[in-house]
Parts: sequence; structure tokens; C-alpha cells
Amino acid sequence: MYAPAGDGQVNDRFDELRVRLGEISDLEKAAALLSWDEETKMPEAGAAARAEQRATLNRSAHDLQIAPALGELLEELRPFEEQHEPETFEAALIRIARRDYDKAVRVPSDLRAELTRCGSHGYRAWLEAREAQDYSILLPYLRQGLELRRRYVACFEPVNDPYDVLLDDYEPGMKTAEVQEIFDQIKSALMPLIHAVSDSDPVDDSCLRGTFDWRAQRRFSLAMLERWGMDETSWRLDRTVHPFATSISPLDIRLTTNFHDDSLHGVLSCLHEFGHGIYERQLDPRFARTPLAHGVSAAFHESQSRLWENLVGRNLATWRFFYPQLQAEFPQHFGSVPLETFHRALNKVQPSLRRVDADEVTYCLHIILRFELERDMFSGAVSLEDLPEAFEEKMREYLGLQPPDIVHGVLQDVHWSDISFGYFPTYALGNVVSVQLWERAREDLGELEPMFERGEFTPLREWLGEHVHRYGRVFTPQELLLRETGSTMDAGPYLAYLERKLGELFGVPVG
Repeated sequence: MYAPAGDGQVNDRFDELRVRLGEISDLEKAAALLSWDEETKMPEAGAAARAEQRATLNRSAHDLQIAPALGELLEELRPFEEQHEPETFEAALIRIARRDYDKAVRVPSDLRAELTRCGSHGYRAWLEAREAQDYSILLPYLRQGLELRRRYVACFEPVNDPYDVLLDDYEPGMKTAEVQEIFDQIKSALMPLIHAVSDSDPVDDSCLRGTFDWRAQRRFSLAMLERWGMDETSWRLDRTVHPFATSISPLDIRLTTNFHDDSLHGVLSCLHEFGHGIYERQLDPRFARTPLAHGVSAAFHESQSRLWENLVGRNLATWRFFYPQLQAEFPQHFGSVPLETFHRALNKVQPSLRRVDADEVTYCLHIILRFELERDMFSGAVSLEDLPEAFEEKMREYLGLQPPDIVHGVLQDVHWSDISFGYFPTYALGNVVSVQLWERAREDLGELEPMFERGEFTPLREWLGEHVHRYGRVFTPQELLLRETGSTMDAGPYLAYLERKLGELFGVPVG
């Protein structure tokens, strides 16, 4: 069991460690707030100054992170760590702080600042490139970002695949070869499923097409999220170009979305971002202002967003409760549409141009193609000049679609512009973990659907808080998954879930 620390007197040096780590956390959270503002509220003309502000904050945080005095303090605290069980707050904090220090000390502060500065400028260039439908606007920033990431990788002298260094920043301990093995399994299983669905009876999704006032979408989304656990004292929801969630503290959760007047994808985006937000909201309060106060990995974080968006948000039982409210907001669209028709439309399987709009079955193919392109960029197999064409080729190969323009092609995602290389794979890994956790929750809680039909989502939320969220980074991702599910990362349950769902909804043969 998770063991809290005793009430005895805490070593003065441990108190000093907490002070030092708190200062680092404060700077990092201030930088995160500037980033949130940059993508939601900041006037366009403020971009250049904002890049410098963020770079300065991140450089300052990094300087504190690699201070020799911190390294000496961590060494001095080794005996104190050994006096406590590994799962206690004290032992976990010292262990994780040492891991972070050992990684950070390899990276020069100038490089850390330049990465931040380039990412900020790259984000603004991405917005301009999308507006002008001109990839050449973004290209110089991509080129600079790729070179900076190569310099970053070189700091770690990778033994095997250089991509391992990038992946470790998001999925600690996982290797590229392991991701490739899981993705090969997913890809070989999904292609036949997609073909089987395309051969089934067509799904009428006309109710999801038309004009949907964004204000009504926002009202409905907030009502849904409040039922799930969002509260106005600790959360807010804003509009942005590319949806994201960020946590300034466990009591300051920022969700963003992009409501489109021609679809309800903005609503699903809110459900997705809620999963990220609730993870940060339900961390152990003692972890605030320490490196423990984060999700254990990006895949675990994505598992929460994908769980709430798909396993809960696309669940028929969930809509038995919420559909009357949706009908009340959009009577002209759904007033005469049966729930079952709406639900089938919501779960329609059809390759889409935009990753963020993809259905459950085709979504992972969007991720796999980006993972493959990232590796090709780093190896030099694909030049940045040829990246748009390579992206379109992958879209044709995996999804059978030709992007009509650059915005629906290589410019659709923000993550390369802000040089977040290594992050994309965790979206698909999150799908895998989400089902493993879902099945364990059902074992402990029983059938969840009757609860959802009554609008009762608290048992699931609290189960996730107890078994995943509160631990923060106390365990490694592999330890936490094995502890809570009895298994390492396994694509089998996720693929079996998709097969069952498609069989139930669309009569697709299983196996």
C-alpha cells in the first residue's frame, strides 16, 4: 500500500531540498502560464517578447535544476532516503529529484533556453503558415528545431536509437523498439478492422452535420464536465487553435478547446482535455511544488484523456443520461433523432483528414504515421523540404486519403512546430493503457454502464484518483501499470475492445 511519511521531525536538509524544488516548480509553472496565455489570450504582436520571457524563465529554472549545490544535497540525502520505504513521500521525492537532476545536468542552460525560444517562435510561425497555407513560413523554424533537438540528443550519448532520448522525456524508461513492436501489432490488426467496417452497412451521420452554435456547444460541454467533476473554483475552459490542457497547480486547471460551427468535435475535445485535467486535479496535495506533482508519463496522461473521451464519452450509457440535454441545446438537429442513431453516428468509423477528429479505430494510424515520419526526420531518410509530400504519402497509404491542402496535411498538428518530438507516440500508447485501466476498474467497481445512465461518474473518477492520479511520479510508468493491472503495456485488450465494440455496433465479424 502507498505509505505516507511519519510525523517525526524531518531532516533540515530535506526541508532545504523541498525549498529548492519548490522554487524550480514555481518558475516552471510561471512559464506554463505564459505558454497558456500565448495560445489563448495574448495579442499577436506580443509573440517576440513572449518568446524571450519564456526562454528566460526556463533558463532560470534549468540553472536551479543543475546547481552543484542541489547535486551535493541529493547525494547527502541518500542515507535519509534509505531510512524510508521506497513509496513514502520522502524517498520518492529524493529519488525522482535525483533522476531529474542527472538528466538536466547533461543539458547546457543555453540550449534549454534556445529550445524554449525556438518552440515559441515556431508556434507563431505555424499559425501564420496555416493562415497563408504556406509551409515555407514554418520550414526555417522546423529546421532550427530539428537541429536543436539533435544537439539535445547528443547530450545523452544514446547507445541504441537516438529517438530513445526523445521518447524518454515523455515515456520514461520506454525504448523505441518497444513502441515499434506495439505499433506493428496495432497496425496489422487495424487495417482488416477498417476494411470490415467499410464493407458493413453505411452509418447515417447526417445529424452530426450542419451548423452548431459554439456558445451552445460550450454550455453543453460545461454541463457535462461539471457532472464529471469539473468545478468553477479550480478550472476554466478557453478557446484556442489546437486544444490542450495545462495545470498551474492542482487547484488551477486550464482546459482549452476549439469549437467548430460545422461539427461537435469541440465537445469531444473538451471530454478529452478533462481527462488530462482530472489527472492533475487529483494528485496527492502534498506533492504540490515538487517534481512528484505530475502525471507519471505522457502515455498515462493520454490514457486518461482517451478513457474519458472514448470509453466514457462515446459510451451509449453516458448518452442515455446526457442526450436529452444535447437535444435541448440543439433541437433542430437532434430533437427527432433517436438516441441509437446519434450514438452510431458518434462512433462512425471512417478515415478522416484531421487527427483530432479521428474515430477510435483509425486514430492510431494517424499516430503511427507521425511516429514513422519523426524517426525518418531524425535519421535523414526524409528531408524537411520533402516532409509535406512524405506526410501526404503516409496519409494515402494508411488512411486512403489525399489532403486537399497543406493545413489538412503536415500543418494540421502543433507538436512539430513547438519541437515536441517524441510526444506523438504516447497518444496511441495512451489508448492501449486506457483499456487496461478500464478493465481493471470494471473488475473493482462492477458494471459501469448502469451508473453512467444515472449520471453517476464519481465512482470511476474516484477509482482513477485512488489507483492512478494520486501517485504522481512515485512509481515508474511500468511499475504503476503492473501494480494496478497486473500486466505490462499490452495492446491485446485495446484491440479486443475495438473488435467487441464494432461487432456490437456495426455487426463486424470478430476475430
